[in-house]
Amino acid sequence: MKISFHGADRDVTGSCHLVEAAGMRVLVDCGMFQGGRRLDEDNSDPFGFDPREIDVLLLTHAHLDHCGRLPLLVKRGFSGEIVTTAASRELARVVLLDSASLHEEEAKRHERLSARHGRSGAIEPLYTVLDALNTFELFGRTAAYGERLMLAPNLYATFLDAGHILGSASILIEETANGTRHAIGFSGDIGRAADPLLRSPVTPTGADAVVMESTYGDRLHKPIQPSVDELYSAIHATLERGGNVIIPTFALERAQVVLFVLALGVHEKLLPKALPVYLDSPMAISATDIYRRHPEGYEEDVAAMFRSGRDPFALPGLQFTRETAQSRAINEVRGGAVIMAGSGMATGGRVLHHLKHNLWRSEASVILVGFAANGTLARRLVDGAREVTIFGEDIPVRARLHTINGFSAHADRDELLEWHRAIAPERTFLVHGEEGVMEQFSKSLQVPSVTMPRFGESFEL
Repeated sequence: MKISFHGADRDVTGSCHLVEAAGMRVLVDCGMFQGGRRLDEDNSDPFGFDPREIDVLLLTHAHLDHCGRLPLLVKRGFSGEIVTTAASRELARVVLLDSASLHEEEAKRHERLSARHGRSGAIEPLYTVLDALNTFELFGRTAAYGERLMLAPNLYATFLDAGHILGSASILIEETANGTRHAIGFSGDIGRAADPLLRSPVTPTGADAVVMESTYGDRLHKPIQPSVDELYSAIHATLERGGNVIIPTFALERAQVVLFVLALGVHEKLLPKALPVYLDSPMAISATDIYRRHPEGYEEDVAAMFRSGRDPFALPGLQFTRETAQSRAINEVRGGAVIMAGSGMATGGRVLHHLKHNLWRSEASVILVGFAANGTLARRLVDGAREVTIFGEDIPVRARLHTINGFSAHADRDELLEWHRAIAPERTFLVHGEEGVMEQFSKSLQVPSVTMPRFGESFEL
């Protein structure tokens, strides 16, 4: 068994790992790089392997940094089978169609800019909507949690609930031959036992080696209830000042968790019954519909709400805004509203317009409830920027900033350590984390064989 690394290597995004075993080439994830300065180059660079030689792709979950380059993989010749869970299949369709549309729009924008400078010629997007549609044709078997799928004679994969987002999985790949067994576990992104929506993560026991994420390997999260209380308090304070609350929101998981918490607050009379809440993200709206279709993924209290006919994401003042004109109209709301919009790291999307119209207002608040990678607008706000540039305009930062990390869908340091201890692997590969964080977490593991691979490195197992 051999493994090579082609993304999320000493970095947080771009997850992509290749396993060669039993005569098969199995790719685990094919994610997009996000947040850095060389995104165009990083995402369009060669994969480090020939896509035409990949037999099967196992997808841990539908976040863009794990599935975002699937259409590019197909565009460059991949024609094998894509295997994932039912919920991830549905969510990936929404995510990849949205991503493809953005790439097409970006290419057209660059063409217009080039034309203004006297340069002509078409600019090719990273991939198109057609590439995304071609990708969906390759989705084959649906993986049920705990089911051992045969990829080839003597080669198996088992998907286990990772508790990160709906449909997310850790994956155990096993090779058995001549009475021997070798197994490698891929954490994907590990969720939290205290997640208010989803079930707790299941650990893939019996792995000789693991490839595990280390996003929050250097810190602990605030418990969920104090985080909920802090959210409610920030909303009340902003309403009293007459401002709007802007929440940059990841469309998958974070949007649904925040909606659930807001709905719970209204239901328990901890927030105003008529609180106007705008979910200004077509992708988050579509994802919320998918979340409603998969109540089997939830922890028992939430599943019971579904069984009783209560929608855990509904609240009286909620407005879904799919159309651009509806989104623009929100900018006329001067105060008293909660506005949730993508992207979660404020790298693009509709939230930029809302930040442009509210960051300079001292009565407004910005609440960050997700990870902010280096190089993103969200990180600059976290780091205390007093002025930021949005759409070419310098905007002073006068709004109150709240960073509430208790809503994170990622396990923190202690939860990661517990996951690792439950497996006790002989060899550990750390991925999906900033280099300094990986180094700290590596020391916390207190085991002899920890590797932080670089892009393109390969190892015999």
